[in-house]
Amino acid sequence: MVSKGKSGERRWGEVTRRDFVKFCTGVAATMGLPMSVVPKMAKAVTSPQRPPVIWLSGQECTGCVESLLRTNHPTIDNLIFDLISLEYSETLNAGAGHQAEHHREKSIEANKGKFVLVVDGAIPVKDGGVYCQIAGKPVLDILKETAPLAGAVIAIGSCASWGGVAAASPNPTGATPVHKILEEHGISVVNIPGCPPNPYNFLSTVIHFLTFGKLPALDAKGRPLFAYDRRIHENCERRPHFDAGRFAEQFGDESHRKGYCLYKLGCKGPETFNNCSTLHFGDVSSTGCWPVATGAPCFGCSEENVGFSSPLFSKARVSFPTPPRQFTEAVPEKGGGAKSFAYGVAGVAVGATAVALANLRGKDEE
Repeated sequence: MVSKGKSGERRWGEVTRRDFVKFCTGVAATMGLPMSVVPKMAKAVTSPQRPPVIWLSGQECTGCVESLLRTNHPTIDNLIFDLISLEYSETLNAGAGHQAEHHREKSIEANKGKFVLVVDGAIPVKDGGVYCQIAGKPVLDILKETAPLAGAVIAIGSCASWGGVAAASPNPTGATPVHKILEEHGISVVNIPGCPPNPYNFLSTVIHFLTFGKLPALDAKGRPLFAYDRRIHENCERRPHFDAGRFAEQFGDESHRKGYCLYKLGCKGPETFNNCSTLHFGDVSSTGCWPVATGAPCFGCSEENVGFSSPLFSKARVSFPTPPRQFTEAVPEKGGGAKSFAYGVAGVAVGATAVALANLRGKDEE
């Protein structure tokens, strides 16, 4: 809804026109799109014809919804009331029980081929899916009935994308990712993994669908390339320490306190594709807002067969890493005035990385 504030400045919901244009520009930049698409994106987002969204939840912890609640550009109220039409969500429904289920069925019928189906959580298939039911009906059956009628299907979070913690061995409920259930029906699924995923990866995907009427380019695992095209390690602020062979050996030791690379402590950044190191949660700086910045190794939650599968502190399977997009300043050593800077020439960085990898592999074989 476009209106005018007291100063006469045009507003979109509770956002000024200037901030709204900045938002569209940021989304376009995040997805690697030219600035020429910003006007088209703004028009699509402000269209009175908001896309209906049906949100189903399987075996999950509600973390994906909680992450979405904490977005600032747009806020959750702008998202629900101005950007999309959230028709059904067990967490955010105004109604409950038979009322909520009736509205879901009515909305699906009225918006066949137009609504976006979002699924968070794994889908249990053992024993007919009885281990997760909504209104007395297995979510497995609800998914199979709903997905063929949707205009697009998005699996949000690692549980929906890969099975997540519910599918970890021994997987007693037969927890299965959404795409494996729907692939036999020829339905493509966009996977936005993470535990929880960055909400802006989800929002950007929805906005791309709004703007162009199609989903963004995907990788071989169905993930949006704009968010999952590079390993976390490649643009990590600790990457220069990795290239220089400086590693934390134990939690709390001097090298750990100095901000050295966490590879030896089990960091899965070298084998996990995501934009965690470049697009941070909550619109705050990198300090303290993602695990590696706080001194905790990357768990690999967004990578298939890594998070919830690999032993927690095992070393990552490192393929030859590429140079980062830009050479950022390394995490400064605490208590000292000198700062460690990344190498200014790509060849030096790659060469140093090769030496570091060779040394690490050699030690592993001893």
